[in-house]
Amino acid sequence: MNTGLLLALFAAGMTTGILAGRSAVRIWLGGTLVGAGAAIVAASQTLLTGATWDWQPAFAIGAQPVHLRLDAVGAWFLMLIAVVGGAATVYSRDYWSSENHPASAPAGRCWWSAVLLSMGLVVLCANGLHFLLAWETFAIAAYFLVTLDRKNSETRAAGWLYLAASHGGTLCLFGLFTTLAARTGSWELGDMREHTELAPLFWLVLAGFGVKAGLFGLHIWLPSAHANAPSHVSALMSGVAIKMGIYGIVRFSGWLPVPVSAAWFVAIIGVGSAVLGVVFALGQHDLKRLLAYHSVENVGIILMGVGFGLVGLANGDTAWGRLAFAGGLLHVWNHGLFKSLLFLGAGSVLHATGTREMSRLGGLWRGMPWTAGLFALGAAAISGLPPLNGFVSEFLVYLGLVEAVNAHGGVALPAMATVVLLAMTGALALACFVKVCGVVFLGAPRSEAAQQAHECGPLMRGPMLLLAGLCTLIGLAPVLFWSPVSRASVAWHPAWSGLPAPAGLRALTVAHPVVAVAALMGVALLFRRVQRSGGSRAPTWDCGYAAPAARMQYTAGSFAGIITAWFEWVLRRERHVQAPEKAFPRHAGVVEHTPETVLETVFKPAADRTLRAAALARSFQHGRLQSYLLYLVAGLIVLAIVTVWPVWQ
Repeated sequence: MNTGLLLALFAAGMTTGILAGRSAVRIWLGGTLVGAGAAIVAASQTLLTGATWDWQPAFAIGAQPVHLRLDAVGAWFLMLIAVVGGAATVYSRDYWSSENHPASAPAGRCWWSAVLLSMGLVVLCANGLHFLLAWETFAIAAYFLVTLDRKNSETRAAGWLYLAASHGGTLCLFGLFTTLAARTGSWELGDMREHTELAPLFWLVLAGFGVKAGLFGLHIWLPSAHANAPSHVSALMSGVAIKMGIYGIVRFSGWLPVPVSAAWFVAIIGVGSAVLGVVFALGQHDLKRLLAYHSVENVGIILMGVGFGLVGLANGDTAWGRLAFAGGLLHVWNHGLFKSLLFLGAGSVLHATGTREMSRLGGLWRGMPWTAGLFALGAAAISGLPPLNGFVSEFLVYLGLVEAVNAHGGVALPAMATVVLLAMTGALALACFVKVCGVVFLGAPRSEAAQQAHECGPLMRGPMLLLAGLCTLIGLAPVLFWSPVSRASVAWHPAWSGLPAPAGLRALTVAHPVVAVAALMGVALLFRRVQRSGGSRAPTWDCGYAAPAARMQYTAGSFAGIITAWFEWVLRRERHVQAPEKAFPRHAGVVEHTPETVLETVFKPAADRTLRAAALARSFQHGRLQSYLLYLVAGLIVLAIVTVWPVWQ
């Protein structure tokens, strides 16, 4: 194991915090990439051999001996941290440079390295106390990254919401680890399945890690944080940071006994997150907020696979449970790749135009062909279209669910319903990204900024090309990735060894390259035919208007209006209509806004009531000693009554 990973990341961040100028950037960039490379080497060794690396040096932190361990489950997530973290690091060199952001760029580089370091420690720590320390460092460093643009009040509010939600989850984890330490007599983490009395603690796992993962209902921090953070931070947060929540659920579902009800809950909340996440994405007009809700959707797809894997274990270690779980694990990687690609593409758009509002964009493919093409590839991948990686992992989940239906057991009906809902999620995701690509990149520019948009530089374009290439590679040769997925599954549950690659996955490895070549040939022939025909330009069909304008195009709201109307019961859109008056109206318009329904209807009212109760309690703290003595006497009387009452009975 190359422990230089952690030292290189830490040294890079600290050096950048001290130095200034180009030398600091070079040290930071080089150190971070060296650390990422070391992580890739270490994770690759573990995933290829299945060996577990274990390190217990002769020193302690907080009176607990340091214990780092890397098995195939941790390596699966560590590799994702290194690949996405390294790509986004290069991207940030131009996107959030010292020249454009002299006040925040040095601190941003320092916190960036702290986030990468702490996430690496999260997947390595085999001691509960040190896990909590790494987790809290990760949460705080991510807060400072989200709020790099502190002059913006909306960004500050998003940061505080993220921090509050993160600490709510951390409180649950504190309860989890302290209870584990009290009942087992040690802070050491490992297989505890034999301790059936620990099964109820898995609900704390779901609550604590579910906040970070962004499960629907616990996702309240995610849309605003991802939308307002710098785009390279959004890519890291969505592609990797929320996967730390998934890592916690996967890791502790393998270490702790899982109640059957909790296994079903994971599957059900996965289905709900997938469907409702894509529904809320359809209602968004902010490009990055829309992508954030798709993170909720894809976390749901991951938990579908993990949940049915747990249900399969509860039903006697079924083959369909293994397939579903493997699909969920592979989707961790696939979502990390294509969602990071999409956020980096959105950052390129924001960098060129200065806006995230889709109603102010349009026609960007002319000035930004690389960004448009790479974003379209990421959109196809996240929509689950072949021959890209999103299709492969969803295909494995489908295989597991269909096998569960064919088993004709008690799981058949829920599995059948999940197949239908997963297919509906894919259809809605495709509709959403047709909207995004059509409104943002096609048509006519809707603003002067869109008219003057320019392509990003090579340091921003290169990482997007890398991520797009990995999305394509996994899609074209999925069978090559079965071995590491299988080893991670075995590390999660040792009884799952020896599961061969499913025939459907081998078939995709043959079919997908053929589909890709046929699609490329079709595009080339179409392009050649257009060139030979010498096509002429003509004005757009103008519905009878003598002078059609860009504002006559479909907007993001009107494009998805019919679909979002089906889900009005949950979206609760706010509409402000100015109806046309007389025969030749001067002004008319419709403005729609989709609120944060869960935040505004559940959490905000609860927070307001809590604040009112706190204000009432504060009124008792007035500084009069006599009153404090009275409170003490009253408390003693109540305690005495509670103690003596059972004797009287």
